[in-house]
Amino acid sequence: MTGVRLGWGIGLVVMLTAFCAPAMAQLGFDRPGGDYASFPVRSGDPAACASRCERDVRCRAWAFSYPATESVNAVCWLKSRVPPRVASTCCASGVRGTGAIEPRSGAIEFEIDRFGGDYRQFEVPADWVGANCQRACEGEEACRAWTYVRPGYVGPSAVCYLKNHVTRPAHKPCCISGVVR
Repeated sequence: MTGVRLGWGIGLVVMLTAFCAPAMAQLGFDRPGGDYASFPVRSGDPAACASRCERDVRCRAWAFSYPATESVNAVCWLKSRVPPRVASTCCASGVRGTGAIEPRSGAIEFEIDRFGGDYRQFEVPADWVGANCQRACEGEEACRAWTYVRPGYVGPSAVCYLKNHVTRPAHKPCCISGVVR
């Protein structure tokens, strides 16, 4: 404890806080190995996979693959152990007790669709944060907001929707959005 002497009660509280702090699910990471069950996720929402792991006493970790990445449908993989995570744009993964938590900071809005206001749409290379769509919007004077739809939700490819006005956000696991002006 770096030379600082804490009373027994304070030290115990510090240790418990460190052990009880929840880890976060990871977007853009897979956890290969340890699978004991898999099933399609009709909603396409990684939170459904995390929730299923929570309800299964055998489950120690989970991995979720978005539609059109490893399969036509979204798939949840339940794991009997906690394999190391591996960077992969196909997936989101986590450890039991962490839920499906996507980053909520900055200009990027995960699991948000801004339906309407489209003046242009086009296919873009798949990426887990919608960076290509964001850059396209930032590069056009008319663009006020954007929505990136992951592959498999409206077709086999990722699609970028550029918007000439800002619309109301709606929770949808298919999408990543942002407002630029």
